[in-house]
Amino acid sequence: MNIQHTHKKAAWLVVLLGILSLPMVILAQSGANDIPRLPDGKPDIQGVWDFRTITPFQRPVALGDKAVLTAEEAAKFEAEELVRRDRDNFTDTTTTGDYNEFWYDRGAEILGDRRTSLVTAPSNGRIPELTEVAQERNRIRREAARLAEGVEVRPLSERCIMGFNSGPPMIPSAYNNNVQFVQTEDYVLIHNEMVHNVRPVKMYTADHREEPRKWEGDSLGHWEGDTLIVETNYFARDTAFGNSSANMQLVEKFWLIDADTLGYEFTIADPTTWAEPWTVMFPMKRNTEPMYEYACHEGNYSMAGVLGGWRRLEALGQSGQQ
Repeated sequence: MNIQHTHKKAAWLVVLLGILSLPMVILAQSGANDIPRLPDGKPDIQGVWDFRTITPFQRPVALGDKAVLTAEEAAKFEAEELVRRDRDNFTDTTTTGDYNEFWYDRGAEILGDRRTSLVTAPSNGRIPELTEVAQERNRIRREAARLAEGVEVRPLSERCIMGFNSGPPMIPSAYNNNVQFVQTEDYVLIHNEMVHNVRPVKMYTADHREEPRKWEGDSLGHWEGDTLIVETNYFARDTAFGNSSANMQLVEKFWLIDADTLGYEFTIADPTTWAEPWTVMFPMKRNTEPMYEYACHEGNYSMAGVLGGWRRLEALGQSGQQ
């Protein structure tokens, strides 16, 4: 047994447990009696929830240690951010510009508490630095994707396997910021709009299943009071979540702040990827509209185009010049 590795793993566990035990000042977890409940008394979190926001994921470096904006600063940020992100305003003809603004659904407001980042720990509101191992892993991924040797080296989101903001964990993104929950006695089903992925959370066991490994990992859930705790490990490899690896350990918390607001917090630990564990928290709003299918592959010619174009360059002897 590698004693040094064991000590490092134990130290990470202590840090992670410390982060998970920190009291949340921004959004207190609800124990109210006026939230919807199932016949067994558990909170009823079923339904569709919307997690759009233009609050930055990480705190902009220019803001330093400023954790909260004033009302005036928030209004100014929202107005400027909407103009900056409006794809119809893009004039750079060197890029495709992807979709026009009609297709985006990122929201128009920051969070009500006017936080400068969704990241709540570390205190600087930014994701910890990548380890050297992660940097090398990313270099190899980029090189493999650039060479386009085959379908298996292309990003999971491009292959419509895991989708952009669906992770796990979930994060607000450009569109499809909806998730549906279904509760049964043995499972909680997390159904993301993006790529129409369904993640089953097992409520009947405390034992993870290591094999076969799945793209979305193996998720176990339990209730601590009125808070649903979901622990996910044993990923097949990286998820759609940036820089993730098969070693990622994910702990998510869901709680009803009120009948129409669902609190969501996640903490990530992976000593092979980030220098320390880190936490994100934001609320979701109940959506009264149904969630429609996102048919990612329908009319999708990109994969054949990417691989076919590269094979053509190889045949012409030009691939090494790209």
